[in-house]
Amino acid sequence: MTTTRLQLSGITKRYPGVVANSGISLTVLPGSVHAVLGENGAGKSTLMKIIYGSVKPDEGTVSFNGQTVHIRNPQEARALGISMVFQHFSLFDTLTVAENVWLGLDKSLTLPEVSASITAKATEYGLDIDPSRPVHTLSVGEMQRVEIIRALLTRPQLLILDEPTSVLTPQAVEKLFVVLRLLASQGCSILYISHKLHEIRELCDACTVLRGGQVTGVCDPRQESNASLSRLMIGAEPPALDVRELHAGEAVLHVSGLTLASDDPFGTHLADVALTVRAGEVVGIAGVSGNGQSELLYSLSGEDTRAPAGSIRMGRHDVSRLSPGRRRALGLHFVPEERLGRGAVPTLSLAHNLLLSRADALGAGGWIKVGALQKQAAEVIARYNVKANGPDAAAKSLSGGNLQKFIVGREIEAKPKLLIVSQPTWGVDVGAAAQIRGEILALRDAGCAVLVVSEELDELFEISDRLHVIAKGRLSPSLDRKDATIERIGEWMSGLWDDQHNNKKESAHAAA
Repeated sequence: MTTTRLQLSGITKRYPGVVANSGISLTVLPGSVHAVLGENGAGKSTLMKIIYGSVKPDEGTVSFNGQTVHIRNPQEARALGISMVFQHFSLFDTLTVAENVWLGLDKSLTLPEVSASITAKATEYGLDIDPSRPVHTLSVGEMQRVEIIRALLTRPQLLILDEPTSVLTPQAVEKLFVVLRLLASQGCSILYISHKLHEIRELCDACTVLRGGQVTGVCDPRQESNASLSRLMIGAEPPALDVRELHAGEAVLHVSGLTLASDDPFGTHLADVALTVRAGEVVGIAGVSGNGQSELLYSLSGEDTRAPAGSIRMGRHDVSRLSPGRRRALGLHFVPEERLGRGAVPTLSLAHNLLLSRADALGAGGWIKVGALQKQAAEVIARYNVKANGPDAAAKSLSGGNLQKFIVGREIEAKPKLLIVSQPTWGVDVGAAAQIRGEILALRDAGCAVLVVSEELDELFEISDRLHVIAKGRLSPSLDRKDATIERIGEWMSGLWDDQHNNKKESAHAAA
């Protein structure tokens, strides 16, 4: 009999008004890559925090390597052999790779010893990284390597990965899977949390499905389809998107010669960006995080009004220097990547958060139409299936996925002429993601111009009519969806489109 690596029995965790985990049992074997799958609010994050010692369960037991343990904090978890790589990295930009890793290790080690250990571990697992490089000079994929190496240097027997591929190129995902398979072959167990069903089927050998804080199924994902995993997770298959032939109209957004220095010391400068979005089309922008997406979005939304005059136009209006409010009056609505703090005010109710983008909620003399706000919020909650305790629920009380549905719904229901969306389904379960994508396509079909910035290539391929790639502050040429491939877009993410684009033009010229 093989001793189990991790055994959870009857884990229950209650919060005021909600039971996050209810009687959960979970078994992870040595060397297993075990997926934890569930819709938003299913209890995955709470369960991982219990395993990692960040949260104490109200009931149930945790056994590690056959022994019952009481993990009071992450330090005790790491001492046992449990490490976790979070979706959002915890690295200091101004420190080097070695200095960041050193912070989490035995202080008896010297910095040169840590650097040597990083190099040795990187060589062992094919994770190319320079210990002396400052973190702010790294790509997002390289930052993830730092987090993984830091975890590996603690010699984990159980490694927890939370949405590890959400910011990676397809090529980087393949390299990550090679590392994880090697780890598993050496006996390390891996808990893998992801909403990407095809990744789970490709990588994992076991899967526990959660719904509403309870286990609804345990399966071998290699024997399942995306449809069957969806049924286990949300009780149904996500609806197929209704994709129609493109009939684009007049240009609604026209960007030309947008060159702008970032006001962030670690940001990315924009270089001669050119972009057009027409009525009735979805234009997607792919790219690895940190390549100028934030700077471009701030310029388009009006948060940054330093753009050169004439470089950003909506129809016949030069909006380069206009405020967000004046752009909104022209029909531009924006869904930012950051949900709390930029997309919604955490302490305000959902109803009052509508004030961020609804000028019609103010009456004569600036009085707030409370009744109208309540009604509008209730309609968004109902239409977009937002799990919330009514229009008066504070934004911070919602799970990330449910808050995302509310924000996207709020902007779509405002009937925009131009909708700019950043990461529309980041961290959202497959059912909610399908709904959001369907609403975006319906808005396009109604004549709206839509610009989507996303690191989810599958998403962009599903909803975009045309694609661009952003790399190091430069925007690639436009590519029709029918001409785009995962491999080609992945190469362009490294900024390699110039040679390919020129070769294509030379071939066409030679053929002529």
